[in-house]
Amino acid sequence: MKTITKIAAGISIFLIVAVMALPTLLHNLGLHPEYNGETYSAEGKRALVITTSHVTLNAIGETTGKKTGVMASEMTHPYYTFLDAGMQVDVASIKGGEIPVDPDTLKFMIKTPEDDRFLKDPDLQAKVKNSLRIDDIDFTQYDTVFMAGGWGAAYDMGYSEVLGQKISEAYFGSGETIIGSVCHGALGLINANDEQGNPIIHGRAITGVTDKQVKELGIEVTPMHPEAELRKVGAKFESQTAFLDFFATHISVDAEQRFVTGQNQNSGLEAAHKIVEILAQR
Repeated sequence: MKTITKIAAGISIFLIVAVMALPTLLHNLGLHPEYNGETYSAEGKRALVITTSHVTLNAIGETTGKKTGVMASEMTHPYYTFLDAGMQVDVASIKGGEIPVDPDTLKFMIKTPEDDRFLKDPDLQAKVKNSLRIDDIDFTQYDTVFMAGGWGAAYDMGYSEVLGQKISEAYFGSGETIIGSVCHGALGLINANDEQGNPIIHGRAITGVTDKQVKELGIEVTPMHPEAELRKVGAKFESQTAFLDFFATHISVDAEQRFVTGQNQNSGLEAAHKIVEILAQR
């Protein structure tokens, strides 16, 4: 009996240690890499971070399913990068009001230091609770507009004609607004057209989450997949791969330096820093 108890205790200790080591293991495999590049100041500049308003991971026509929304890090990484660079940062969503944050993305094994900062930050929590509605915002007043991803974005960002129109206005307005995205946030680009109705990202280097990653994670139920949709409108889709694309990362910057996009949840931090760098060097 004592032997069995000792074995059970040993197994329990092993499992506890294994679980506690999981965040480090995932990080070492490539999840949420740290940014070790040079940092810049963009004091006085304005940023707008946009998220989904969709809350349920469901098949088309269904109304029930797992809770989803924006992936926490895909909102917190750009937000705090811009804020710490001295920028004024507003937060908006497709419908306005409370932003759904995917609860799975705040679990201990994948949440980031920026996510922990958000959970203790009453200012950002208030912005997430009462986000601006994109319809009510003049995008041309911002130096950068950044679209966060998460599974929820597959249901509304690529379908929003308002978002497409406002991205177009931001691009053609001052001629300087940098448009950024990460992961499924790139779907917000597909309805942005010029006066002749041509997609403004046609022929430009753009990235977003790959079809391979969507398939590997088994989330093909979502109605839009960024790689497929970006290719349809003629973007020069770029990406990196890994044994699992969940651990890959890549950012794309078009030749004009007007579009800075990140491949997946690992890429938003670097993409946001690249935007700040471009703004600082103008």
